Amino acid sequence: MKFSVFPAALAFGALLTAGPALGESGSSNDTVQGPADRQGSTVYDGDWVSIGAGVGYGPSYSGSDDYVAFPVPLIQGSLGGVAIRPRAGGVALDFIPDPDKGAGFALGPVLRIRSDRARQIEDPVVASAGKLKTAIEIGGNAGVSMPAVLNPYDRLSFSVDVTHDINGAHRGTAISPGISYFTPLSRGMIAMLSVSAEHGDRKFMDYYYSVSPTQSAASGLPTYTAGSGWTKAGANLIVGVDLDGDLTNGGLGLVFIGGYSHMLGDAKDTPYTSIRGSADQWLGGVGIGYTF
Repeated sequence: MKFSVFPAALAFGALLTAGPALGESGSSNDTVQGPADRQGSTVYDGDWVSIGAGVGYGPSYSGSDDYVAFPVPLIQGSLGGVAIRPRAGGVALDFIPDPDKGAGFALGPVLRIRSDRARQIEDPVVASAGKLKTAIEIGGNAGVSMPAVLNPYDRLSFSVDVTHDINGAHRGTAISPGISYFTPLSRGMIAMLSVSAEHGDRKFMDYYYSVSPTQSAASGLPTYTAGSGWTKAGANLIVGVDLDGDLTNGGLGLVFIGGYSHMLGDAKDTPYTSIRGSADQWLGGVGIGYTF
């Protein structure tokens, strides 16, 4: 028997960090289950599913200083021992069940849709440079989590996603490492603090952050050539509240998230950020989910 860490809340946190660009990192392993529950069985023993919807508010593209609202759907669960975990713009599977006690491991495939500068471009100058193609990224995720770090029900997790575009967009590879700490605040409330970053190879960075001569002529921005490197790093705080005050029985819950990230390297220096946008990126969101 295991005690739920309110997966609906953490799932919304992972999805809300996507933003309209669907390109932020979000690779926490804390979306499944925690230490043993001494008070009996929970809705999370065996198969379970969380569904819901939310709304986020964040930059219109990575590096933008224009903010837009965007809808966020949710589906997450565990079926037949395979964990279904949300990612920013996608989903990951974990084929390694967590043990009742001790460290847990995660390993499985990842699918992500990245629509950065493919829609909701609010800046007319950036829009004049042309919309980008939506990337479809596939890859893998791996991680390790350690329960009962500071109390019997908390969890510290380390994880990384590696994905590659197969849709002829950036044609490159992105790496997203993350560290997160989850803890219950009461029987009906949880909190999670996560820190993550993103690294892009040369093709990835060139596609999203270079300004080609053609784009320069269309937009008036100076030409710029971006090389491989880190694109951003940031932190998110997620708070989940179970509406009947008991996390273990599923049902309805509310989720609140606030976050900040900072553009780095060539992603910061590109004219799309340094001239038309901002290196400081803020995020907010709220969602509601039902677990059964």
